[in-house]
Amino acid sequence: MSFAPRRRVALTAAAVLSSLALAACGSSSSDGGSSSAAAGSGDSGVTLLKAGTLQVCTHLSYKPFQFKDDSGAVVGFDVDLMDLVAKKLGAKQEIVDIDFAQITSGAVFAAKKCDAGAAATTINDKRKGAILFSDPYFDATQALLVKKGSGITDLTGLKGKKLGVQTDTTGAEYGEKNKDANGYEVVVFDDLPTQLAGVLSGRVDAAVNDNGVVFDYAKDNPGTEVTKEFNTGEQYGLMFQKDNANGTALAKVTNEVLKEAKASGEYNTIFKKWFGVDAPK
Repeated sequence: MSFAPRRRVALTAAAVLSSLALAACGSSSSDGGSSSAAAGSGDSGVTLLKAGTLQVCTHLSYKPFQFKDDSGAVVGFDVDLMDLVAKKLGAKQEIVDIDFAQITSGAVFAAKKCDAGAAATTINDKRKGAILFSDPYFDATQALLVKKGSGITDLTGLKGKKLGVQTDTTGAEYGEKNKDANGYEVVVFDDLPTQLAGVLSGRVDAAVNDNGVVFDYAKDNPGTEVTKEFNTGEQYGLMFQKDNANGTALAKVTNEVLKEAKASGEYNTIFKKWFGVDAPK
């Protein structure tokens, strides 16, 4: 089984910098780590914004990559991977919940709100112009969610119907690109839970988003099903400040951690924990 990509067309840095009203969640502090204290660097050359803490920006909720469990703790595939990076640095991870475009534009790094970004983010050339990516850590595709028994098996079955997409995502780009050829209307949602719930409520006839999250939703909501995957050849990367010595050092450590985790089998253990199958070879 393959899994999915995310996401998103970044806003311009100028636009997002003017709106950096950040909300921290999980165990993160409201000051967003404005301290310049160095900690947890060891021999890595990494200087953290907050002593002993690796602050990681994400955008909730995007189950099973990052989301709040029943206790209110932020958990998920990306969270577990970044815990490995924090451990390597002798630090603990702290989650900062913020608008996705502020991460992919690099605005959060310029404002010193976090050390890294982990948000199931598809690597593309546009984003590479604003942020530094790690090596790919997850292969991604898009998937089509419909009500079970709808008879819709592809975009061609949506003629005269409505397709739900999430704003600023790869799925939104894919849906817009193919709407004229298939004759459907695009309905844009601000977040993933509302988008996918729109299929169950009948607000839209189908939804397209990363298949990791779409399959997870269908598992928890048996009235829906995934009828098609679209191989868009995407991969996810973790994010750091571009053209910055500290960001480069942190990306290097992260790449080392990913390589070690794959070699030791720890990556596969984490993958199977969240997706129920072994990681692709």
